[in-house]
Amino acid sequence: MNPKLLPERIVCLTEETTETLYLLGEEHRIVGISGFTVRPPRARKEKLKVSAFTSAKIDKILDLQPDLVLGFSNLQADIARDLIKAGVTVHVFNHRSVDGILAMIRTLGALVG
Repeated sequence: MNPKLLPERIVCLTEETTETLYLLGEEHRIVGISGFTVRPPRARKEKLKVSAFTSAKIDKILDLQPDLVLGFSNLQADIARDLIKAGVTVHVFNHRSVDGILAMIRTLGALVG
């Protein structure tokens, strides 16, 4: 895949996508995280907190100029809608099983190349 087509400024609205990107060695792409993130511990020190679980600071997210926002399920549908209306690309996962988690990891890996 052309590296220029891969997202470089990612906002993670949930902890599991943040943790996965760190485990993949792609933490340099993350520009914003959920305030509930505790893994890895260094993420709380390194990244700007822009959301809770069902609420987000849309203006702060937009200020970060993300080229991808990652969310979870219908619980974040309103956040996703507002960001999409503002022209941001959003991918919302809906993993609810071990197989779903593994699929999320594979998909996230593909999204970042």
